[in-house]
Amino acid sequence: MAPLLLVLLIALILFGVGFALKVLWWVAIAVLVIWALGFVFRTVEHGGGRRRWYRW
Repeated sequence: MAPLLLVLLIALILFGVGFALKVLWWVAIAVLVIWALGFVFRTVEHGGGRRRWYRW
């Protein structure tokens, strides 16, 4: 009985980690799209002049 519970617990943990990683991939893609749109709009807004693409 204990090995079965251990296997089920490991499967549940691995499923949770896999789900979390998949969610993080979607978040990373959304951030990349928002960054790219900000880069494009900032370039258009300033007349395409030579500007740094970062704000540091």
